Parts: sequence; C-alpha cells; structure tokens
Amino acid sequence: MLPILCACGRKWTVEPHDTYCLIRQDGGQTLGYFPGSGVRILYSDGYAFKDLNRNGILDCYEDWRYTPEERAEDLAKRLSVEEIAGLMLYSSHQAVPTDSVGYWSSTYNGTSLRESGLPHSAVSDKQRKFLRDDNLRAVLVVRVESPRIAAEWNNNMQAFVEGLGQGIPVNISSDPRNETRAWAEYNAGSGGKISLWPSPLGLAATFDPELVEKFGRIASAEYRALGIATALSPQIDLATEPRWNRFYGTFGEDPDLDTDMARAYIDGFQTSVGAAEIADGWGYESVNAMVKHWPGGGPEEGGRDAHFSFGKYTVYPGGNFEQHIRPFVEGAFRLNGKTRKAAAVMPYYTFPTGWTPREKRSATVLANISSPICCGTDTDTTASSARIGASRTTIPASRRLTANAGEWRH
Repeated sequence: MLPILCACGRKWTVEPHDTYCLIRQDGGQTLGYFPGSGVRILYSDGYAFKDLNRNGILDCYEDWRYTPEERAEDLAKRLSVEEIAGLMLYSSHQAVPTDSVGYWSSTYNGTSLRESGLPHSAVSDKQRKFLRDDNLRAVLVVRVESPRIAAEWNNNMQAFVEGLGQGIPVNISSDPRNETRAWAEYNAGSGGKISLWPSPLGLAATFDPELVEKFGRIASAEYRALGIATALSPQIDLATEPRWNRFYGTFGEDPDLDTDMARAYIDGFQTSVGAAEIADGWGYESVNAMVKHWPGGGPEEGGRDAHFSFGKYTVYPGGNFEQHIRPFVEGAFRLNGKTRKAAAVMPYYTFPTGWTPREKRSATVLANISSPICCGTDTDTTASSARIGASRTTIPASRRLTANAGEWRH
C-alpha cells in the first residue's frame, strides 16, 4: 500500500511489478521504487515524489520539479564527510555472481553462494559492505553469468541502496564488453552474451565514423539492458608507441581519424532520440561515456604501461603534445550530437616529460577547462516498464547529463 501524506487532485497511477512498482504521472516524472526499501511516497499538488531520506518531508533534491542544479546543490548540503568520501571511490572489479575463491571472491550470508541457497543475482556480502559501510556508489562490473542475471543483480543493488542514507543509487560502469574475448583486467567483461565487434583498432581500420556511431547505439542499448549506466570508454589515446600493450584499444595513430572516431563513438553511446530523449540529447537510451586517458596515454616511454610503476612517464621527443590532446578537445569535447561533450573524463597515471614551454602553457589551460566531471544523481526518471529509478548525473552543466546513475530492470 502507498502511504499518502497529502493529496490533491490525483494525477498518478500505480503499476505494480514483481519486485518493484512504477508510478506514472500525467505531466510529471515516472517514478520507480522498491516497496521493501523503506522509502515512502509523498504527494504534493496531486503529484508523487520519493521520500529518499525517509524524513516525511518533500526536500528539494527529492522534488523533480526543481532543476538538476538546484537538486544537486541541496543534496550536496545534506551529505556527511563520510558520504562524500564514499562517492569519490570506485569498487574493485565485480563479477556476477562472485567466485567462491580468488580475486573476485566473496561470500553470501557468510558462506558460498551454493550453500547460501540465494539466487545468482543476489548482492554479495562484500558488495553490501562497501555500499552500506563505505558509502560507495560507483561499481565496476566485469563478467556476468547472463544478461538476465545482470539485470536482476542491478535491481537488487538499487533496492538495497534505496533504503540507505540519502537514497543515492548505484552507478554501474564497465570497461569495453563487445570484444570477442577477455584476456586482461581492462576488458574482463568481454566475450559474453552480447554483440561481438572488432577492437577499436579494428573499427578504426574501417575508416567509417558512421559505422562506429552505429556500434555506439547498439552497444549502449545492450549496456542499458544489463543495468550499466557508464561506459569506461572510448580509449582515444594516439597510438604512437607500438610497443605499448594497450595499442589495440585505440583508434590508431592518426589524430584526424582518432578525432572523428572519438566523436562518433560518444555520440552513439550518449544520444537518445525521439520519445527516448528527455532533454539536450540525453534520455532513456543514453549511456555516459568516460573518455580516456587524458591527456593521452599513447607516448609511453619504452611502451611501458602507466598502470605500473615502471611505466610512469609519457615522452614527447618530437614535441607533439598538442597532437595527443586533439582527439579530446576537438572530438570528445566537441561532439556533433546534442549532448555536446563526453560525460566524464578518466585521466592517466603518467608524468608527461619533455614538454616545451609552449606545450606546458597549453596543457595548463586545457586542464582548467576540461577537468574530470563529477557525477551526482537524479533518481526520478524511468526509461520504460522494463526499468525504474533511472538517474541523471548532475554537475554544474547538468542539464546535458541525463543518463542513468542507477536503474532497475526486470
């Protein structure tokens, strides 16, 4: 039963599902919620709102009639230092379900998944701990048993956090998943039940940005079906060092081609059209693209990767630093589509060396205008009857960011 705190000219209807409910509103946001989470529904002027912090008051950040900026500012004021710290963290790699032993292992109610009797989509003990005790909300998913298990696990994660703190949903993200096999930590989700495509270097070999944009549209639909809100891609480093082991994940060494492919890839992932669009190109079919690795990880000294201490330097013996940032500033940050720029930026772990004074000045200016974007949440929009709790990332320019930070699906 829905608790009614105040009502006036009801403008909503309830649509129950197996584990969640949708509230559809005439002229208002569609809300999704989990009845067992403890979240109550408030009513004002005939519309429904989620009481995410369960205080019985319709607070600004819970009121979808306010702008994303206003809601984000109100939510930020309510967060404790511990909650803020948690939102700055990322989980370790999460397999669904987790293994009993090894790097991705965890327990379920203190025992193995098989012995617990829980479904394979259950939230593990380790996941409950970092969501509840560490206030973490950015979760990196790798291998999944099946698309259905992934979607159900996502629902269970969102149901769990809806009843915690301020009701901030989980933002599930993934490294590239559409390659034919997984062979490294940074593509550990590849090769599953999903459409299979060439690596980015193979896509670049087509010299066809329209094909890459089509791939982005297809892959983003698959990500959304899995509950994934953020793509940790594309990797648009210029591949100028053939000894680098991540060479294959780039769009090659040509800055013009790399720029065109970066723009097409991100437009495909981020842009929603027609009835799926909410505003400014963002909507129910959008996936945040986190472009990487700023300011370009291609010129690794000796081909040694920056994920390791022995690969900490990028070098520019030809004085071509500005060529390496072109795919970012002319491509990822200057899209053809209505979302205008990549939703987020992943920096690399390198120390650029050998710059000229002019390049240093350019890097300083560009760092100030394109720093990594922080994400907040808007938990009130939904994509369809198959998903609820779709969230909008909210940043100073948040009107352009409406892809999910967390959503429920059946």
